[in-house]
Amino acid sequence: MIIDVHGHVCASPRLYNWLVLQLASRSTYGTPPPTFSDDEFRDLPDTKRNIAALDKVGTDIQLLSPRPFSMFHAEKPARIVHRWIGAVNSYIAQSCRVHPTRFAGVAGLPQPTGEPIQTSLPELERCVNEFGFVGCLLDPDPGEGDNSTPTLGDEYWYPLWEKLVELNIPAHIHSSGNRYGRETYSQHFISEESLAILSLVNSRVFLDFPALKIVVSHGGGSVPYQVGRWRAERLHPVMAKDIPLKESFDESLKRLYFDTVLHSKEALQLLINLVGPERVIFGTENPGSGTAPNPDTGRNFDDIKPLLELVVGISQSDRENILSANALRVYPRLQRVVEAA
Repeated sequence: MIIDVHGHVCASPRLYNWLVLQLASRSTYGTPPPTFSDDEFRDLPDTKRNIAALDKVGTDIQLLSPRPFSMFHAEKPARIVHRWIGAVNSYIAQSCRVHPTRFAGVAGLPQPTGEPIQTSLPELERCVNEFGFVGCLLDPDPGEGDNSTPTLGDEYWYPLWEKLVELNIPAHIHSSGNRYGRETYSQHFISEESLAILSLVNSRVFLDFPALKIVVSHGGGSVPYQVGRWRAERLHPVMAKDIPLKESFDESLKRLYFDTVLHSKEALQLLINLVGPERVIFGTENPGSGTAPNPDTGRNFDDIKPLLELVVGISQSDRENILSANALRVYPRLQRVVEAA
């Protein structure tokens, strides 16, 4: 079985047309989001394209979350964010209900910049308790580059960590837009993932929440490539004294999980060598920015399984764990979807 933990919903244009109305009116009017019967939903071209993409690469189950660049966490007023993310989560829930053996839900958190993280928790509980979602997407920079949000090691995030442990679900780190920074949103993803790792493993978070499960997108950003710098920092007599985790950087890194959305066998090999196959979870972000033909292989860049088969130094059992078993350990609520399939 192949479980892809990193997928984003392919939604009907009718949902995005409703978003335009929310943005134009600043969500002043209580116009409800569009609804679809289950029969209509099965016939939506966007859903069919998503399933066709999975079938083409042999994926059995994909975890669906909102498209990060369209989460609009920096929009004002905050009610726009809450209404929009709630509507997208409901759309994902219907995707999972109509295709119960192909999709599982990962909740978007409504994270309006400037609000305490507690305001996101009712939507998270709705998605898990009412819809059966198996995890959540976490934006470490809802201000989209405005430098207003504390890094993930800060106690600002503690109510979320507590709720994730209570619900026994992981958070999947994935930033959204980059309205105020110099980078493109794809470049911003890598920067924020790197910062997220460093802020978490250099803080008390895993001492205070030892059962917390965090998945980092895109193979951990730049951290695997720059690991020598962070190893040195742990041994530096000045820097190391302020790091609560009295262990090597490599030991701290293995408190996290990493997806395989890397698009190259060299990067995937490096990640697995560094953190071990037990900390790597299969993901493709297909369809997405990697859905472009690789002239060297003739396949799309986000066709990750053939890259995994080229990794050396791991067993067939390791490959099978990366493709499915590791996901079931990290996302225990996913078991019911597998049993239905």
